[in-house]
Amino acid sequence: MKKLLALVIAFFLLSGMFVSCKYKRNDYDTYKKTDSISVNDQLAYQNNIDVQADISKLKSYDGQLLIYPTQNKNIPNRPADPDLLPISDPMHWYDIQFPGWVVDKINIPLSDGDGPKGKKVYVIITSEHPYWTAVGIGAKKVADAYGIDFKMLNPNGDLVKQNELIEDAINDNADMIILATIDTRKAVTQAKKINEAGIPLIFFNTLPESEALKYCLAWTGPDDWENFKMLARTLADELDSIGGVCYLRHAPKGGSPYYARNWAPITELADYSPMIKSLDSKDAEFNYDKTKKIVIDWINDYGDELKGIVCSDDSIQAIGAINACKEMNRPDIVIVASGNGKNGMDAVKKGDMFAITYQSAEADGALPLKVAADWFSGKEIDNIYYLSSNIITKKNVDKYMPAQW
Repeated sequence: MKKLLALVIAFFLLSGMFVSCKYKRNDYDTYKKTDSISVNDQLAYQNNIDVQADISKLKSYDGQLLIYPTQNKNIPNRPADPDLLPISDPMHWYDIQFPGWVVDKINIPLSDGDGPKGKKVYVIITSEHPYWTAVGIGAKKVADAYGIDFKMLNPNGDLVKQNELIEDAINDNADMIILATIDTRKAVTQAKKINEAGIPLIFFNTLPESEALKYCLAWTGPDDWENFKMLARTLADELDSIGGVCYLRHAPKGGSPYYARNWAPITELADYSPMIKSLDSKDAEFNYDKTKKIVIDWINDYGDELKGIVCSDDSIQAIGAINACKEMNRPDIVIVASGNGKNGMDAVKKGDMFAITYQSAEADGALPLKVAADWFSGKEIDNIYYLSSNIITKKNVDKYMPAQW
């Protein structure tokens, strides 16, 4: 009997040598009970991996799956010199739109493959905001499922404080740091410091500069460029592909969203609906009074030519734009925006705003923890992971209620 058992185990070990363990972004692993235990599961038990952890059914507060399987993205070839192309050419923005796909990694730590359980993971965010509260909720759901020792730190928008928190995590011998950098340009220095300490790094939420991505395992977050291309097409269809459109930009130090939420719709409309004219873009940041004044000025300057407004934010910016249009008696102006907080979804439901993008805050926190767990387990991971996305209008807004933040 002992000889037979030894032969069976040897057979499984030999066959396991030919089993690929490549992690696919569109195949989140789930472990199911079977009559026999695979060799990979045997090794997992030996390494103290929680093989029963199954996050595929976890849901966010809005009733959606916490993490949807993400699809592969077709990446065009990089132009020889994107900067030489006109700013109206979408390929001019190639290095901002696709930085995670074109970098060579430097000094990346190797996983011990002993699993996520008990690992000390620091998640360092940017500021105090209801969105980030929801991010923390999503991250904790995944951390709890895998038994990760999860700590979330908030520098309240202070770059100096964020650097101090990174130093604290390094001094505490963190097993991993997951970072949403405040300043995408300073992210290079932050990434090098973490890398030199031998700590694996995952960036998330906002894309840093390409140089910083050389020192991290992966980046996760929303595909702002693709989201705003979809939003632009939705707007164009509602406008019957005619009229003028203005754009309220993100905060200048907001990194990739500053460019994506302006140039993605501008370049997409030029291709999709060339009869639509992009009239103007302004830095409204997140200031209600400033936003409202900008929109009133646009209405005065462009009159009936102004048919649509694209907002980088579905809260302060969108409310300012909506109220300006009401004050100027312009209910015909079609307003669209990024994000799906309560303010945005209520406005869509009331008909004050036509469309918004779906960006799950909880998923924004959950996805990098999932990637971290896979890396701790010795699985191969990709350079970049995008959140799932959709366009929300009055027709489907109830599906995403109640709002996560």
